[in-house]
Amino acid sequence: MTLLLLGLLAHVALGFAATAARGSRSTCLNFSPSHIPGVSVTTKTYFPTNATVDISNIFSSINTTGLPAFCRVELVIITNATAGSFAITEAWLPDEWNGRMLTIGNGGFGGGGELLFPILMAVADLGGTAIPQGFAGISTNTGHNSSAVDGSWAGPHNDNAIVDWGWRAVHLSVLVGKEITKQYYRQSIKKSYYLGCSTGGRQGLKEIQLFPDSFDGIVVGSPANWMTHLQPWSIHMNLNVLPPTSPSFMTQDMWVNVIGPEVMRQCDELDGLSRPFTQLKDGIINDPRACSFRPETLTCRPGQNTSTCLSADQINALHRIYADYYEADQTYIFGGYFPGGENAFFNGLVGSPPFALPADWFRFFLLNDTQWTMEDYNATDITLGDEVNPGQSNAIDPDLTAFAAPPRNGKVLHYVGWADQLISPGNSIHYYETVHEFTLGNSTLDIDDFYRLFTVPGMNHCAGGQAANAFGGVSQPRPLSFDPEHNILAAMVQWVEEGVAPSTIIGVKYKNDDVADGVQFTRPLCKYPSTVRFKGGDPNSAASFVCA
Repeated sequence: MTLLLLGLLAHVALGFAATAARGSRSTCLNFSPSHIPGVSVTTKTYFPTNATVDISNIFSSINTTGLPAFCRVELVIITNATAGSFAITEAWLPDEWNGRMLTIGNGGFGGGGELLFPILMAVADLGGTAIPQGFAGISTNTGHNSSAVDGSWAGPHNDNAIVDWGWRAVHLSVLVGKEITKQYYRQSIKKSYYLGCSTGGRQGLKEIQLFPDSFDGIVVGSPANWMTHLQPWSIHMNLNVLPPTSPSFMTQDMWVNVIGPEVMRQCDELDGLSRPFTQLKDGIINDPRACSFRPETLTCRPGQNTSTCLSADQINALHRIYADYYEADQTYIFGGYFPGGENAFFNGLVGSPPFALPADWFRFFLLNDTQWTMEDYNATDITLGDEVNPGQSNAIDPDLTAFAAPPRNGKVLHYVGWADQLISPGNSIHYYETVHEFTLGNSTLDIDDFYRLFTVPGMNHCAGGQAANAFGGVSQPRPLSFDPEHNILAAMVQWVEEGVAPSTIIGVKYKNDDVADGVQFTRPLCKYPSTVRFKGGDPNSAASFVCA
């Protein structure tokens, strides 16, 4: 089935009404927006149906012939006239417009924009979102061009650029995007939505905390919303095992072939409805909080090959890795790893060479010291980070009432993989619970009426892993269907516009994470705090599971 056909089906699945507003080649090439201060159009390009779209930047790329017709409008937005700073923003405007706008976030420190279309590979950059589903798509480079892990553009002392990245470029792009879309189609947008994961998740939360009128609904995955604690935790995780010569260090082979199998031996069968559990051995731990992993069972015996077992130092390191991070004064810093993601952990925060992003945050965002190394880390850096909050990038305000209460009635759908190797799943639960507590104590709202969190057993950071990891989020293969049952963005549209809130989302695992290889299994994703449970039957069918 072609992406074009999927796009047409998406219009039906989302309940799109026929609209007189549409684009065309003539509309695109003659488009000249007016009265938008600080904004200039640099390029307009029209792509007819099934045209070759071959575009790349430092952050992402595409080469496909499977898209519906659309107009690509490239913009420059002045973010600070005094400083002379600007952001590059793009609006992708489909001929067959559904009346809605979708802003798409970034990842890590990345600039260059996340492209607003599906990439034809196993893990798509945006998994078939804006253009195939008829949204006017907006994305920005947040004021700089870089890869996701390169923070050198931020300093030393480039505070203005950090503010652009922290919130300003996204906010201005939302405002400009709405006006560009309105002038292009000659009618106002019906609703405004957001989709992003990691930094993209943080950007979405930050926008509704500062500017509750920007969106009607946001879909955020594993948000990096507590930057001043996430980055110290990341360094803390590195230091539990590094350097590679440390007696605590564990090789990738040990993580994959020693620790991972033992975690599964102890906990893989804890997925049934009741004790004795309806057993299912599938390499997935549905709720790793129920797994009391005992690494001591891997202790090296006398004369044993040390590549097949663990020393006391390695066992102690594992206990720290799987534990919440508290400082000496018992201040909570961040959650830990959860059992079940061992295949990805080495390439996350406990391998060598270390993940580059956290050190760049300290060097260029916080300390303005290009010689800083993780060996220089100490607890005072956490206090300083909380005081400075570079770029005002933290998005941890638990008060969402301005967004959620009438007349806005905004909605949040939040997802996180239990096997996340870059941001502890505990962070998502922590933020949800702070919002829950604040809402109960300070309003008459019910959190379930505006904020729902979905956990994904086995999924790594935003995507991947032994998991039903395709359900319409960014960086995922396309969902099994664009209907609200299988597509989290469509579920958000249905919640906002029809008042039907999702209790489950059906995710799909494709063989080799490649749509072309066919379906391996489907699973329901459950609304927190419920957990998916196997009730018996075909383990490859979502119908064999319930949320309990």
